Amino acid sequence: MKQSKIIFTIVFCAAAAVSQTPDTTTKPDNTKANQRDRNPSEATADQQKADATDRDLTKQIRQSIVADKSLSSYAHNIKIIRQNGTVTMKGPVKSDDEKKAVMAKAVAVAGSADKVTDEISVKQ
Repeated sequence: MKQSKIIFTIVFCAAAAVSQTPDTTTKPDNTKANQRDRNPSEATADQQKADATDRDLTKQIRQSIVADKSLSSYAHNIKIIRQNGTVTMKGPVKSDDEKKAVMAKAVAVAGSADKVTDEISVKQ
């Protein structure tokens, strides 16, 4: 009886470990988005000013997004660019719901929707 409990425990733990293994068959590919961002007319993080207010706003938006564990790693890694009083959100997310959630967090931190530009795409 004791040996069967040990075997069950080992099998159960192994099954749990396998079910938590991340899917490594699909590799992220943002090549097209990265090519678009090389265009000089596109807002990029290196264009934002190094002033404390901009950095703090960007930090608060990032913290708000990362704190939401229901969002995918795509959403957690969205680009947040603060430039000339406007926050630009760009990059891919997995669904329209994620896009809405990320934008809502940015607007909540920025103070109003007219201070946030949406350049988020939904990854198919």
